[in-house]
Amino acid sequence: MPDVMKTLLLNPPSFENFDGGASSRWPATREIESYWYPVWLSYPAGLIPGSRLLDASPHKINWQRTVEISKDYEFLVLFTSTVGFASDLKLLRKIKEENPSMKVAFVGPHGHIKPDETLNSSEDIDFIVRGEFDHAVAEYAHGKPVEQILNASYKKDGKVVHNAMRPQMHTEELDALPFATDVYKRDLEIERYNVPFLLNPFVSFYSSRGCPALCTFCMWPQTLSGHAWRTRSVDNVVEEVKNALSYFPQMKEIFFDDDTFNIRKDRVIELSQKFKPLKFQWSCTARCHSKYEELKAMADGGARLFIVGFESGDAQILKNIKKGATTEMAREFMKNCRKVGIKVHGDFIIGLPGETKDTINKTIDFAKELDCETIQVSLAHAMPGTELHDQMSKEGFLRVEALADQGGHQLPHIEFPHLSKADMMAGVTRFYDEYYFRPKVVWRIVKEALWDGHERKRLYHEATDFLRLRSERLKWVQQGGDAPKTMVAVGGTSSANGND
Repeated sequence: MPDVMKTLLLNPPSFENFDGGASSRWPATREIESYWYPVWLSYPAGLIPGSRLLDASPHKINWQRTVEISKDYEFLVLFTSTVGFASDLKLLRKIKEENPSMKVAFVGPHGHIKPDETLNSSEDIDFIVRGEFDHAVAEYAHGKPVEQILNASYKKDGKVVHNAMRPQMHTEELDALPFATDVYKRDLEIERYNVPFLLNPFVSFYSSRGCPALCTFCMWPQTLSGHAWRTRSVDNVVEEVKNALSYFPQMKEIFFDDDTFNIRKDRVIELSQKFKPLKFQWSCTARCHSKYEELKAMADGGARLFIVGFESGDAQILKNIKKGATTEMAREFMKNCRKVGIKVHGDFIIGLPGETKDTINKTIDFAKELDCETIQVSLAHAMPGTELHDQMSKEGFLRVEALADQGGHQLPHIEFPHLSKADMMAGVTRFYDEYYFRPKVVWRIVKEALWDGHERKRLYHEATDFLRLRSERLKWVQQGGDAPKTMVAVGGTSSANGND
């Protein structure tokens, strides 16, 4: 067996405040700076001895420094995104100019969706990996020829070759992976990661992969993680929790960044029972199907907050996007969360198929009725590789194909004959105004800050950023939706401005 290649796993620098991939589900420049952990890259980083995981943006490592660091490595694994792809190619050219013998693999949803286009875009890319890439890049680093690596695509004699797909990993294989937290301890600074509705500092990792839900707009289950829900064993997850608590005594909470954490009742109850004696706080993504029994168990086990995609208050829109949830389920879920004391960060989307001015009003009223602790309001984005993208393209509603401007800010690109982009953006602004400028919500946010100096400082910065963003949105709407500048789409990640 040859020596292991010296490997750099890179979440690359790009636009300012750009959260570009590796675990960011909506790659974009954040108007309110925040970063998610590069969880996907952490597993192969743990499988390859002597490797380094470089998460450039949160650690303020610019492209010049990245090029300099890359000189010391033989193999580069770069996690790219559709929004950041052009920038990543420019960076790669600079890296190869300084280190021409370096081998390069691109991983992430963009290459999975468009493998031929990705490989043909640059001679600097040696191969890409479609789907899960943990073992594929580790095998290459250990000397296995690319021709023998499942999931790999590469060029031979000028033609693109696609190797067979590797079966997705299940419990035993997921349990055998290294812990993400081992790699965080080795290579990252957890204070660099901030998502405003989570406690800071936090640590996040996955307890499962995949999501059986069929939401037409959601990128990860339709690209990397798949619809098959595959879990780590309960004991394996608990062991990593203990790991994190030992490594990071300054950590305020753990966030389980699964596509959906609470899919199966018996599993969340068992996990929660084993979390309870560890006495730590945690948050997670969740669907609104959980009943009182499992919510009570989660609260008793330390659950603090759920991120829940409610999306719309209109029943037909929920059917149109195959949400698999109803407004009645949402109401019951919120009632039970309040009973057990778990906070909810609610996600809503404007501009999904079937949207009208009336349904926007309906969703605003629905959100106020649910009264989540914090919310995010996004314009619908049809990410390449999703059913929504195919549908909007086929029906002629993708008026602008570009997902972002030259600064990496998301652009509204869906428009209906009866509902313009400006109408939808005005709906986003009005949604936030009507929701957050209610006296009880203002008091709820300020009350927490009164007793916490760190929270006061953070709230001040977020509030000023939010008001600036609100002003730019209003200008954009007043100019008819044609202004080319930033801040026209989804908000960032703030207690007044949402999740990514």
